[in-house]
Amino acid sequence: MINLTDRQAVILKSIIEEFINTANPVGSETLEKKHGLGVCPATIRNEMVKLTEEGFLKKVHTSSGRTPTSMALKYYVNNLMKQENLSLTEEVAMKEKVWDYRTKFEKLLQEATRELAHRTKMLSLATSDQGELYSSGVGNILESPEFYDIDLTKTILSYLDSFDYWQNLIDRALDSNEPFHLLLGDELGMELLEPCGFLYTRYQAGPRSGVIGVVGPARVRYNKIIPLVEYFGNLIGEVSQNW
Repeated sequence: MINLTDRQAVILKSIIEEFINTANPVGSETLEKKHGLGVCPATIRNEMVKLTEEGFLKKVHTSSGRTPTSMALKYYVNNLMKQENLSLTEEVAMKEKVWDYRTKFEKLLQEATRELAHRTKMLSLATSDQGELYSSGVGNILESPEFYDIDLTKTILSYLDSFDYWQNLIDRALDSNEPFHLLLGDELGMELLEPCGFLYTRYQAGPRSGVIGVVGPARVRYNKIIPLVEYFGNLIGEVSQNW
């Protein structure tokens, strides 16, 4: 990964967070007015050009602003973002939601998926090593401007009946001990899904295993979403540890 200067990193972080909040291309004037970067719009523009040349930003034809690429979003998650810690109250509330299903694997996954969708306001899904696919929160994605595109929405919804599609994505992803995995853009297998992302973590429930995560726009508040996804992966393992 290319190393950015401190100023480029600050500008890129500001662009990404502005884009996450508004879903609109970001221009130098917006950055100068709203983010207090301490440099003039001309300097910001020059740095934005360099970031574009390096593949972190792309220019939207109908606007003078720019949007972050998949590479930029991954750089942000791995290098610039600070995760928000879950409060003890949140953890207890989520654990209480699934506790009654701790001896029933299918019910446990169903409830965990439902609660993850509720907490993240995204479409959540889980897979099992028996070829089962669970999903919840379909209506949540309709709140995002990206899914005003009916073809995009129909494609995502059609895949909710396809365990093989999600499992193929998981199998192609680099296997590692990382606490979460993030697939963006062309990693989802087709150009139409370029605005989307799939964030998931692996779980182990006694002898059973799989993944649980969320699907939605690539433009999400990762600092809040990632801790929630990780927590549910760990929670499934915790409540099933005596199986």
